[in-house]
Amino acid sequence: MKIGVLSDTHDRLPESVVRALAGAEEIWHLGDVCLPGTLAGLKQIGVPLRVVRGNCDSGTFWPEQLDLRVEGLRVRLIHIPPKRPPEGFDLLLHGHTHVPRNEMFSQTRFLNPGCVTRPNRGAPASFAWLDLTEGEPPRWTLVGC
Repeated sequence: MKIGVLSDTHDRLPESVVRALAGAEEIWHLGDVCLPGTLAGLKQIGVPLRVVRGNCDSGTFWPEQLDLRVEGLRVRLIHIPPKRPPEGFDLLLHGHTHVPRNEMFSQTRFLNPGCVTRPNRGAPASFAWLDLTEGEPPRWTLVGC
């Protein structure tokens, strides 16, 4: 499964990123959308769109976390990364820091796609592709924008 992953759009989602994500089988947004209308272009792609609430998202449009089983892996989507990995998860995808991440922490791989519009700490603006195939290691590819 080819999943487009982004975070921290903060009311700005460049059309070039929407076009790039058009090849996704699913899209995961890891919070700080801010206004729901920001997602309009992603919704038009017509694939499942999963969104978690970030600390800058007012209202309760989205859950604080989503726990999924995808291609045999246990996956948690959350905005603010926990200090310790949750038990029983293979992947934890988060945003919040605006800095890309691909790091093993105990038995859980922490992944952050960075930030499309307001990168931080010298990181380039980015989103990511997550390719999951049952029985194979996850493939994580950062894409600059």
